[in-house]
Amino acid sequence: MKGHTTIYRKNSSLIIALLTLVSATLIVGIVVAYKLTVQNVDNDFAAKKNNVVDQTVIGPYNDFYHNKIFEINSYSGLLDSASAANYADSVFRNFDFVTKIVFYQVVVGNQGRLPVADKGLAISSKATVEFFPKKSTLKKQANDSEVNASDFKQMADKLRNYVAKYDTVKGPGPDQPGVFYNTRPGKISFLNTPSNGDFKIYHDLQKNSSLQSFYKQNMMTFYLDAYKIRIKNVHPELYSSVSIKQVAYDPADIDHSKIITDEVALPGAFSDYKLYFSSPREHLKGEIVRRFLPIGGIILLIYSVFMLIGWLIYRNLSVNLKMFKLQYDFINNFTHEFKTPVSVIKIAGSNLKGDNELTDRQRKHYGKILDEEADKLNELMNKLLSFTQLENKSITIKKDKIKIEPFVKGYIDTFKIKYPQFKLDYAVDNEAKILYTDTVLLGSVFQNLIENAYKYSHHDRKELFINITLEKRNIIFSFIDKGIGIPKNELSNIFKKFYRLENQYNQNGSVGLGLAFCKELVNFMDGDIVVKSRVDVGSEFIVTLPYAN
Repeated sequence: MKGHTTIYRKNSSLIIALLTLVSATLIVGIVVAYKLTVQNVDNDFAAKKNNVVDQTVIGPYNDFYHNKIFEINSYSGLLDSASAANYADSVFRNFDFVTKIVFYQVVVGNQGRLPVADKGLAISSKATVEFFPKKSTLKKQANDSEVNASDFKQMADKLRNYVAKYDTVKGPGPDQPGVFYNTRPGKISFLNTPSNGDFKIYHDLQKNSSLQSFYKQNMMTFYLDAYKIRIKNVHPELYSSVSIKQVAYDPADIDHSKIITDEVALPGAFSDYKLYFSSPREHLKGEIVRRFLPIGGIILLIYSVFMLIGWLIYRNLSVNLKMFKLQYDFINNFTHEFKTPVSVIKIAGSNLKGDNELTDRQRKHYGKILDEEADKLNELMNKLLSFTQLENKSITIKKDKIKIEPFVKGYIDTFKIKYPQFKLDYAVDNEAKILYTDTVLLGSVFQNLIENAYKYSHHDRKELFINITLEKRNIIFSFIDKGIGIPKNELSNIFKKFYRLENQYNQNGSVGLGLAFCKELVNFMDGDIVVKSRVDVGSEFIVTLPYAN
């Protein structure tokens, strides 16, 4: 298409600036998102270790400390060695970190019946039994008796002191919880809690040595091994290694530039130990990448959406610019098409109204000119009006009965008269007899295609062959000329409104509606039109319409 030098142009610098801005935003977004992801992983490494501690230590330890040990109270001091063994087995089954249990069958009386070294309420152990897990390799040590006696003495003193301060009227005070725990690193001792009635009796026994009463209590000491704790690494994506270490553990040979470590001190009887966390930076880098990939994907998706929007805007602007240029050409060409016949009419009119006498032959000549130019104007206006009506679907198809061969022959005879040097011929399939369609619309297609074949052919090669065949349920009209042909890169544009090929045959101006008009007509009749062409060889326009016999 012939170009025009106008003020309308694509602003390439603005497009480049937009692409640069969006791309820079993408890069900045990816960098910021990656840094935030790294920071998020570092924060989780420091924070989520508490989840591991809760699952590994706090939960099981609290269950043991606050629930399982308290089951001893339910026996009310009536445990014997057999029932204590059953209880110990249940502890070993559920809590791996318990490695040994010492059971004390306690008797509480007075000094008159149970002599003790200390003054006060008499508390002694009738029997002491040690329990071990079934698969345990631990053995009884030589000093176990001394240790057991020491543990028992501490708990007996605690009970004795509590009884001495017990108020038999008001009951236990706020500073007297009445729970007999003794927690030390590695072990916990527990004495079943006497009832308020028992406390009153113990108080009376301590005050009055003449009373001869004896009561049973149960005490157990649980030995705990922190290394037996089952570690539950609930965040393996953050911690490649979780282990139990002593509080003083701090290896000096760790390269903290390659390995990240952290620790949490353990509670209660495990206070000499800590949970030690470590991960190589490569391990954390894998988690960073895993978390970053969805974020990066979302950023890329947003970037793609922006690029798509930008491309759609660019394409829309390009189409609008192209349409503007086409309409600009249309106005110029349409003006030219109008200007030529109007000028001829004006000249002929001026001659008719002039002062010079005109012969009959001259008047007829000028009248013929006026008539022909008026027909040209009328044809141009009708074509433009019909095109608009087709686009708006404001006309209806009349199903006329058309005898195909006479219809084609009529147009060929008309154009032979109009253009004597135009070689026209046709062939009709024997089975193609009658077609039901709109005579006017089909005639307009024939007129435009035949007119184009004549107009765009060399003066010594103005030939057209029209071939009509049937194919399945369609009728095919092929218009085969030996004209100048159409360049391959222009074939997709020739059916567009206001589009004109740049060649010597368009120098006098063309509105660019002929083939677009044919396309609209054929589509309106539920058909199709395509073109095959070779430059300097010729073109073949193929019109396909529904056929009903």
